[in-house]
Amino acid sequence: MSLQKITRLSSLRLLSSIPHQQLLLPSIGPLTASSRAVIQGEYRRPGQPKEDKFPWQKIKLDFRKGLEGMKKHFTLLKTEFTDRWVGPEGKPLIEHMLEQNRVLWEFRGPESLEQWTVSSDREIGGQSEVYLKLGKNNRTCFLYGTLNSTPPRDGETRYSGYCTMRSKQPLASFDRKIHYDWSSFNTLHLRVRGDGRPWMINIAAETFFSHQKDDIYNYFLFTRGGPYWQDIKIPFSKFFLTHRGRIQDDQHPLWLDKINTIGFTLGDKADGPFQLEIDFIGVL
Repeated sequence: MSLQKITRLSSLRLLSSIPHQQLLLPSIGPLTASSRAVIQGEYRRPGQPKEDKFPWQKIKLDFRKGLEGMKKHFTLLKTEFTDRWVGPEGKPLIEHMLEQNRVLWEFRGPESLEQWTVSSDREIGGQSEVYLKLGKNNRTCFLYGTLNSTPPRDGETRYSGYCTMRSKQPLASFDRKIHYDWSSFNTLHLRVRGDGRPWMINIAAETFFSHQKDDIYNYFLFTRGGPYWQDIKIPFSKFFLTHRGRIQDDQHPLWLDKINTIGFTLGDKADGPFQLEIDFIGVL
C-alpha cells in the first residue's frame, strides 16, 4: 500500500471520529451573536393562532366617529398655530427660559386618568390583576391589584408576574406623534406613597431604527410604606438602557428632548396585594 493511500485512510478515520455538529462549524473561531436581533416581529401569545387578515380588513368605518375625529383634530391644529405665537409649548418665552421645575402629570380629576393605561401578565395568560382609580377626594392616582407569579400552562412561558402603569403617547392633530422636551431639566421628581415594594421606573424615548423600538431606560423606585408621602428625586443620568428587560453593554444617554412615555412596573415575585399612590410627576 502506497504512502498516499495510508494518509487518505487515516484522514477518513479521523473525520469519522469527529461529531457531525462540529464539522458544520467554521474553523475561524467561536460563533458570536449580536446583542439584539435586527429583525423582530410583534409579540404573539404562546398558543394563540396567527391572524391572517389584511391590514384593510381590520379597519372599521363609522361616519359619526369620523365627524367627531375631524372636529377634534382641527381643534388641536388651531391650538398648535396659536401656541407658536405665544412661545414654546404655549408659554411666554421669559417663563420658558426661567423655568426651574415643571409638573407634567397631576391627578386632579377623572380626565387625568385618561392619559394612562394599565396592563399585566394577563396579556400572556398570567393571573395578576391591576386597577387604576382616583384616590381620596379625587386628588391622587391610586394603582392597586394583586401580583401572581404563576406562569401560564401553555408549555412555552416560563416566567410571569408583572403589573404596569404607563402614560399614553402624546399625539398632535391628525394623530401625529409629538414628544416631551425635558432638555432644560436634569432630575425626575415624584411624590408617591407605596407599601414598601420596589418598583421600576421606565422612560421610553424616540428611536430612529426599528430594532430599537423596545429600548427603555430604567431606574428603581423604592417605597418605604406607611402613611407618609415620599418626595423622590432621581437624576436622569442614573437611568440605564435595557432592551426587552435585558441590560445592554453599550449604554447611551437618554435623549431628553424626545421623550415618549413614562411608566411604572412591579415584578418583585412577591405574590400578594400591592398599592401605589401618586400625587404628581414632574421634572426639575
